[in-house]
Amino acid sequence: MRVLVAEDEEILAELVATGLRRAGFAVDTVYSGDAALAYLGLHDYDVVVLDRDLPRVHGDDVARKLVASGSRTRILMLTAAGSMEDRVAGLDLGADDYLGKPFEFPELVSRVRALRRRSARPVPPQLERHGIRLDTVRRTAFREGRELDLSPKEFSVLQLLLEADGATVSAEELLERAWDANADPFTGAVRVCMSKLRGKLGEPAVIRTVQGVGYAL
Repeated sequence: MRVLVAEDEEILAELVATGLRRAGFAVDTVYSGDAALAYLGLHDYDVVVLDRDLPRVHGDDVARKLVASGSRTRILMLTAAGSMEDRVAGLDLGADDYLGKPFEFPELVSRVRALRRRSARPVPPQLERHGIRLDTVRRTAFREGRELDLSPKEFSVLQLLLEADGATVSAEELLERAWDANADPFTGAVRVCMSKLRGKLGEPAVIRTVQGVGYAL
């Protein structure tokens, strides 16, 4: 659900981030190894798309420190060094996957999704509750057979509620998991998104507000 792109070529980093956001991920971008370590220490990412040749702190050192910390964040190394020796070296550092440049963007999205499924919070291909069915691979949503026209953010919020399996999810957790680091926690973004999502789900209402705690489905 949440991805960090660590790539020193800023244009490429933003292109990758834009494409991943369109695929439904919340994405942050950094352009150096020290910034990557700082963000990884602040936020709980599912996947980091990590360039090996980062300035200030090398991508290899970022991978080493992330693995040594016991983090559940999966590492996808994205680099121009694509020989077999480079791939082996990257995987030996603790990377979960390795993709050489240039690459086809659909393959990158598919690999990020595959790593998400292998994370400590595995997501089944389909989630169902109260007549709502989400296909997390095709990114489709239905209620009682009626297809729902959800925005990427609404889809992500509904997926988090379904993953909770009836447990309450706080607004803070929704903000952390479905929005990027630029989200202002005081804007009411979660409340606005929840209102739109409820409208699209229709009656009878299935999302309830747990006063002072969060939301549950």
